Amino acid sequence: MLTLYFKYLWYRISEYKSDLEDKLQTYKKINEAIRRNFGKQMNKETKLRIHNITAKAALKFGSEVWVLKKREEQRLQAAQIKFLRHLLRITKLDKEKNQCIRGKKTGTQNIVEEIKQGQKKWLQHVQRIDTNTRRIPKQALQ
Repeated sequence: MLTLYFKYLWYRISEYKSDLEDKLQTYKKINEAIRRNFGKQMNKETKLRIHNITAKAALKFGSEVWVLKKREEQRLQAAQIKFLRHLLRITKLDKEKNQCIRGKKTGTQNIVEEIKQGQKKWLQHVQRIDTNTRRIPKQALQ
């Protein structure tokens, strides 16, 4: 039997499909569950908190080592905006800019910027590791 992929420490290792694909699918499923189960029963702030705790955390898990292409950044932003537009009940016909939806209406940051900040923090952490220890992340960066 031929194995096309395997998961190691929750990362998908595959020749054909990236870990980002799995993370986006999980993100979309969690957002759909939030929409379906908490429809009009909760206020927007509570749903946004649940989104940040569950969906956003699931998406960003392991993102410290991603190398994002422009297309992947666009897909991440589109997934985030789709949820926020649904949360605020803003359609594309309302002609609200994405920056306005993220900033003024919900107070959230661009998901790609959050990922890049996490990558910078992780890099700084790895650089602080003592050079005498045999730690794999430090060796990989040298």
